[in-house]
Amino acid sequence: MAAVLARLHGPVRLMASLMYGSGLGLLECAELRVKDFNFERGELTVRDGKGGKDRVTMVPAALRPSLVEHLRQVKAQHDVDVAAGPGAVALPGALALKYPNAPREWTWQWVFPATRFYRAPATGEWRRPHLHETVVQRAVTDAVRAAGIPRPAACGVRWTRLARGGPDRP
Repeated sequence: MAAVLARLHGPVRLMASLMYGSGLGLLECAELRVKDFNFERGELTVRDGKGGKDRVTMVPAALRPSLVEHLRQVKAQHDVDVAAGPGAVALPGALALKYPNAPREWTWQWVFPATRFYRAPATGEWRRPHLHETVVQRAVTDAVRAAGIPRPAACGVRWTRLARGGPDRP
């Protein structure tokens, strides 16, 4: 795991470390919002996880400083986005109707935002989505190859089994 993580950089490394340290799935990690973290308690709330249920997991203490710095950078980017016009995110269900200002509020922003905007088909509004899962998948696959690991490995079940040294198939 150390060899793979050492070959990752930026938000992808932080995402992979968080998935490994907190037991998150790839999409669960990509869809984290700022409000899901409680650094005082060292907790992370995973919303609408497996089975459509919410759960609470831990934030590894070793990742807290990196996460705080990452969120500081994301907040600065969000402030620029809001000042320029786009800066909203998609909200689940009818929350955008119930709370019209929520899509631009800091607490609802993605922890791992994408580098580009898209235009929402329903509203025509410019939004910044979360980092796409395939970005992380490709980076992890490339890191596994670069580490010289001769077994298939990717984010998810095999990622965990690679770390344990177990079989690479369920």
